[in-house]
Amino acid sequence: MSRILLLCFFSTVIAHVVAVPFVNDEERRMHPQLRSTVSDKFKANIAAEQTAEYWRKVGIDTLKRHKEEFLNVNQAKNVIFFLGDGMSLPTLAAARAYIGQREGNPGEEYQLSFEKFPATGLSKTYCVDSQVADSACTATAYLTGVKANYETIGVTAAVPLNSCEKMQNTSLHTTSIAQWFLDKGRSAGIVTTTRVTHASPAGAYANVASREWESDGYITSAGLDAIKCRDIAHQLVHENPGIQFNVILGGGRREFLPNTTLDEENTRGLRWDGRNLIKEWEEIREENNQSYEYVWNKEQLLNVSDETDYLLGLFEGSHCRYNLEGDPVLEPSLTEMMEAAIKILSKNDKGYFVFVEGGRIDHAHHDTRARLALDETAEFSKAVARAVELTSRDDTLIVVTSDHAHAMTLNGYPTRGNPILGASDRSRGDDGIPYLTLSYANGPGYRKEVDGSRVDVTQEDMSSLKFLNPAMVPLDSETHGGDDVGVFALGPWQQLFTGVYEQNTIPYIMAYAACIDDDYSACTETS
Repeated sequence: MSRILLLCFFSTVIAHVVAVPFVNDEERRMHPQLRSTVSDKFKANIAAEQTAEYWRKVGIDTLKRHKEEFLNVNQAKNVIFFLGDGMSLPTLAAARAYIGQREGNPGEEYQLSFEKFPATGLSKTYCVDSQVADSACTATAYLTGVKANYETIGVTAAVPLNSCEKMQNTSLHTTSIAQWFLDKGRSAGIVTTTRVTHASPAGAYANVASREWESDGYITSAGLDAIKCRDIAHQLVHENPGIQFNVILGGGRREFLPNTTLDEENTRGLRWDGRNLIKEWEEIREENNQSYEYVWNKEQLLNVSDETDYLLGLFEGSHCRYNLEGDPVLEPSLTEMMEAAIKILSKNDKGYFVFVEGGRIDHAHHDTRARLALDETAEFSKAVARAVELTSRDDTLIVVTSDHAHAMTLNGYPTRGNPILGASDRSRGDDGIPYLTLSYANGPGYRKEVDGSRVDVTQEDMSSLKFLNPAMVPLDSETHGGDDVGVFALGPWQQLFTGVYEQNTIPYIMAYAACIDDDYSACTETS
């Protein structure tokens, strides 16, 4: 069929399309707060989707893009490593619909920024001693290249959980890719929406037998010696590689302050040793005649001097607030923190490594608050898109992945464009009660049966940010999932990230592309 005839055919079909019933009348009556407002443009596009020619064009266009992709064998001067904590494959699919529906489209057709990257793969996330991983053992894998035990960071599997004695054996410590970059004269930093001492960012600098040891009080209260086994915050400020980081941005002021003091927003510190590690960080910078700034709110971050070489930003006492619940005047977005980090790190002509975590996707899932999890994923996608704009794929490798999955499912047979946060509009349970498209295998969203009947959650305020998606098994906190997670890459040696592989392979590929491994790198292989 010629292009002219095809266009005429589409026009004829579109002219006869009055409306597309993405959401049925019952769903609209039950959940007016969850209606999908489908744009006229997409109604027209749906008409085109009813033809074989439309889908042939989609397939051929995708094939052409893949065919035109070239093997990028440049050296990666910079590496930006994005970690969507708990960003499972169902989370990606649901987030597409969430964003697309906000824009007036059915949503399923939407692509997150990093889903457009030319190279994709899957990583296996288990710990050495656990079938389903946590964020500590996974951080050890994807940042240091060594798989470890559940809830341990920066140590081999020879260190059992909570073993202060084994932790003191430095031969059992692992080193992160941040250290590898620093050893080559490049810069490094971390950005996160969690506490900077939380499990994922700690993988870049800490060596501990328990992820819970964020400040000394946790160690002392367990009857252990907080001097022999230093806490995570102390390691970040006083030990390598943390002491060398040019940028540290996130939450967690309480881990750095004495329990006798309050921070800028009246959060009490948690340290038992009476030390103020924020002041100690500043003193280290002064002793070394380094230009530095400490900031605690958005305005200060956006006005950091161009002369600043070392930046510490702690924007909450604990984790940064969710995007939908935070104060946009006081608290910067993940994108704004990431931009500030790249601005400082880019001063080093040799290059940099930066870890950027959208950490609260995970926390929302643990609370079975699907709306917040999807919104945090949307914010994460924005940050990745901005990083692509700020850098060049010729010399900057951007890698996006997750540490582990979650127990959320995207299920049922809802019609195209049905509200992703709503109930399935084409089927009910065998008990006649509606069920949601997004639900959890376990977690706080569990509701006890009433008179032997399942609770109809559609009678609750599903538009509330406090709404808990239903769960099958009652737990205070929903668990992780053991699924593989996606890996997406753009830039030098992007092609090496395809396939299915162990999670600990990731830092070795990044190191290879950046030529920071003297024994095996792109530079030694191609020279």
